[in-house]
Amino acid sequence: MNNDISESLQNLINAFTCLPSVGTKTAERYAYSVINMSEDTVKFFADSLIKAKETLHYCKICGNFTDKDICNICATRHSKVICVVKEPKDVRAIEKSKHFQGLYHVLHGTISPLENKGPEDIRIKELVDRVSNGDIEEVIMATNPDVEGEVTATYIAKILKPLGVKVTRLAQGIQMGSDLQYADEVTLTKALQDRREL
Repeated sequence: MNNDISESLQNLINAFTCLPSVGTKTAERYAYSVINMSEDTVKFFADSLIKAKETLHYCKICGNFTDKDICNICATRHSKVICVVKEPKDVRAIEKSKHFQGLYHVLHGTISPLENKGPEDIRIKELVDRVSNGDIEEVIMATNPDVEGEVTATYIAKILKPLGVKVTRLAQGIQMGSDLQYADEVTLTKALQDRREL
């Protein structure tokens, strides 16, 4: 611990460094921002963290975050198109484009031999079950345009094609190696519109 700051402040800084991509300097900036907030704002912030952790879980159908058994998208949309993404934050990115009115399926990862992640470690079986049991006409592979995303998309396409469903891939307006969540809404919309068959 640094001797020039209190233990409470150091603990707060350490807590912020638990977040991905947050180094010490950013954590310090966050910590000082919190300290300068009103007590009510800090309580709201802390309560929001605790409530989110206690109430959010995965939707039984698509795997997106929800505080109910079934998320709002699965409960209200009737579509024959499923968009497959790596993580829940990718659903939010596509929803922001306001140009996709279908359903989602969250894999919670991609096939990655370097991380010892195979097809059985992500939600591929659940996707196959959804396609087999429903009247799905198209599955859009919207995994990130990196090596793992491409491998995963190709693997899933090979499994789904014998089921008679059309499998497409987002167009390459999204730069190779980038994350879907960082693509702007116009790029995502164009990638959805110009998707190609796998």
